Amino acid sequence: MKVGFIGLGKMGSGMAANLLKAGHEVTVYNRTAARMAPLVDQGAKRATRPAEACRGEAVITMLADDNAVSAMAFGAEGIIGNLGKGAVHISMSTISVALSGRLAAAHAEAGQRFLAAPVFGRPDAAAAGKLFIASAGSPDGVSDCMPLLEAMGQKVFVFGSEPPKANLVKLSGNFLIASVIESLGEAMALVGKAGVDLSAYVDFLTATLFGAPVYNTYGKLIAERKFEPAGFAAPLGLKDIRLAMEAADSLRAPMPVASLIHDRFLALLAQGGESLDWSALGQMAAKEAGMAAPEK
Repeated sequence: MKVGFIGLGKMGSGMAANLLKAGHEVTVYNRTAARMAPLVDQGAKRATRPAEACRGEAVITMLADDNAVSAMAFGAEGIIGNLGKGAVHISMSTISVALSGRLAAAHAEAGQRFLAAPVFGRPDAAAAGKLFIASAGSPDGVSDCMPLLEAMGQKVFVFGSEPPKANLVKLSGNFLIASVIESLGEAMALVGKAGVDLSAYVDFLTATLFGAPVYNTYGKLIAERKFEPAGFAAPLGLKDIRLAMEAADSLRAPMPVASLIHDRFLALLAQGGESLDWSALGQMAAKEAGMAAPEK
């Protein structure tokens, strides 16, 4: 397929590279132009402005937040004004349910299609094509874009024809991950202060009742206090919890644990955690328990 890719951060670069490996014709655009160079070396075409990435059958956005996606979609050089009739905008960012609804309506009015396809996985999974993708959109849009999604992910889940539902699934998943990080941090502070070896503790957890990848990945990061470089930065974690709470408010669905996690992220950022991975949330309980960081 002929596809544009906008947003070449830690996730987007690997995703675009996998599209190239699968034989798709990819045009890339990124505000920081230097990030396009490695993909151009792999065969991608370079766009000098966003409109140039909107000339194919589909355009993918992988951007940081609602503001970035909104500006790219609705701007004068943006997607809605330049994407062809019947072409698809695939939004793979973690964005609000409200923005997803706005985008779906605006694309429909312009004679285009919109597919929400946010991803689960860290940069290493993106590079390996092992993301899990939660998608929602018109059946024909999902079907037409499946070759692109399958090039980037190990499994694609479809949650119906309304794009905001996929975004809600993504926000709920990130809420659960943050909850695991917080609870792991508390449990590891408890046993760590008693002198239990934390790496051995994580091995025990993941070999018995908690074998899910999320416990293995984040348990090891917390045990080793390996919070830099950030695979997913703490401010983005706070952003996603806020978006989950906004969605919960609109649906009148109480999320008391989300409120707790929100405040824990605020505390982490207030203590200088802006550049840390969101797994650094798991060190908060250890600090509060008076446990010093291990010497490097």
